[in-house]
Amino acid sequence: MSVMRALGLRLHNQFQQVLPQRGAVMAMMRRGTHHDGTRLMSGDREVVGYGVNGNPIYIDCVEFPFPAIRYREVTPELCAVREKELGDWKALSIQDKKLLYRHSFCQTYAEFQHFTPDWKLVIGVGFWSAAIGLLISLSYYFKLYDPVPETYAEDRRQAQLRRIIQLQMNPITGLSSKWCYHTNKWK
Repeated sequence: MSVMRALGLRLHNQFQQVLPQRGAVMAMMRRGTHHDGTRLMSGDREVVGYGVNGNPIYIDCVEFPFPAIRYREVTPELCAVREKELGDWKALSIQDKKLLYRHSFCQTYAEFQHFTPDWKLVIGVGFWSAAIGLLISLSYYFKLYDPVPETYAEDRRQAQLRRIIQLQMNPITGLSSKWCYHTNKWK
């Protein structure tokens, strides 16, 4: 019994030594794989905010006006303008201000809220779909369906109605209940 107990204590001690190392490896694996694809796609762009659901992606959107990463990667030309930015902003030219803005954002509010003519495409596709559906239904009507049976003719339908009334079919709630047999007229 003491041998089993000693073996159990030894395994317990080894497990206690391995556990912190294993936890650190698991934490590194989780940290490395979380959003790994979007981090690879973003490249060396600077992370500057939380963004949409905490993902490091760039998107021009009214609901999330400040994207998580900058639009462009840092270039030597931009580094020079950033050095000038730390000083007086009046010393910056309009081109430098535009360069700084375009480094962070792809479009201005006016640009990404601009009315686009996509609605015309949607309406056009809708009309084409309706026209194709109408052509298919007309072709079914003329080519696929048989001609109307002769029992649909008006004189045949009148004869069938007279026969229903003569046989007094469904006299409580049906057609025969609406016929007056004394005057031979509808009630």
